[in-house]
Amino acid sequence: MRTMRSWFRDTTGGLPTTFWYLWSGTLINRLGSFVLVFLAIYLTQERGFSASQAGLVIGLWGVGGAFGTTAGGTLADRWGRRPTLLTAHVGAAAMMLALGLARDLWAVALGALLLGMFAEAARPAFGAMMIDVVPAKDRLRAFSLNYWAINLGFACAAVLAGLAAQADYLLLFVVDAGTMLITALIIFVRVPETRQAGAPTASAAKVSRGALRTILTDRVYLGFVALNLFAALVFLQHISMLPIAMGDSGLSPATYGSVIALNGILIVVGQLFVPRLIRGRSRSHVLALASVVMGLGFGLTAFAGTAWFYGLTVLIWTVGEMLNSPSNSTLIAELSPADLRGRYQGVFSLSWQIAGASAPILGGLVREHAGNDALWYGCAALGVLTAVAHLVSGPARERRAADLRRSGEALTPVTADRGPQPAEALA
Repeated sequence: MRTMRSWFRDTTGGLPTTFWYLWSGTLINRLGSFVLVFLAIYLTQERGFSASQAGLVIGLWGVGGAFGTTAGGTLADRWGRRPTLLTAHVGAAAMMLALGLARDLWAVALGALLLGMFAEAARPAFGAMMIDVVPAKDRLRAFSLNYWAINLGFACAAVLAGLAAQADYLLLFVVDAGTMLITALIIFVRVPETRQAGAPTASAAKVSRGALRTILTDRVYLGFVALNLFAALVFLQHISMLPIAMGDSGLSPATYGSVIALNGILIVVGQLFVPRLIRGRSRSHVLALASVVMGLGFGLTAFAGTAWFYGLTVLIWTVGEMLNSPSNSTLIAELSPADLRGRYQGVFSLSWQIAGASAPILGGLVREHAGNDALWYGCAALGVLTAVAHLVSGPARERRAADLRRSGEALTPVTADRGPQPAEALA
């Protein structure tokens, strides 16, 4: 018992109060995150759209998210984290209700586009605020705890949504919108602005004016973002093509909800132990292993036909997801210059939105023209290729992170034709 208390104290102790308000908002928001999980089933079974049309609608959600994260990152740096978060959550709640009431394909597509824009505009501001309030030594713990809250909410939402969908699909949209508004209320009442408002230095002003150019010439960071894009193309098939594949196997929406809830349950049970497991290990090796495991899990979906086998594949790729998330989060924080945190968060989030737009469309096309098996074999191959790329590019990322830690300000980005940097890589 004493060991358990010590572990709990080491895992949760010493984090700022503002972090816990953000954590609570995350948990509440995710408890109502019904719609995206069941959108493919809703579009194909309730609205009668084809798999390609459903993929197009989900893809437009990603397109809207791409605009949202770009704008959200800029607003988080210029306008502030707090007003950006409030605007994004309130706007997303309104668009969620509009999407639930839409009937024609064009209206559903437009609703998905606008919803993606507002919902994803919150992501860069939230990430920047987390980095602002949590000291560097505690960020691995903080991001793991936040990820744990996301998946605790997701596990509950997946099961409840499967039951609610059998009663009334509109209920999914109403509850999802309600939790967004509650999250906005928590931020409005309890979370202060965290962006530093002091007068910028001449160096900071120069960086701010050339922010886009700085990011676009930062080849190390863009390479990291590209690898996340490839991993996301594989991972996001669980939202678009996996429910359709399970439907083709004769499984109900409620069964899909129960199977996909295993993802959240495993993370809730195991994620708090992951930081200690990977502490001190090479982040490049951890990310490479995560890519292989995720690819393996999705590749095995080609052989699935029963609920228990689908559940097994979910458990396998969830282990990869658990290894991937903490290392990704800490790397983003360390590769982001302080003056450009919001924009760097926005660019990283953009990789998720591009994948969100591309994964369902590509998945639908591959599935319709090459077959279900080809889709899942392709996921496995992409996972292996991403792992190799992480091993090759890892040392440059760690040198870049060490340079930024040492200087405390934006440095000239490391490019492919520069020689090795003198700083040692992070342990």
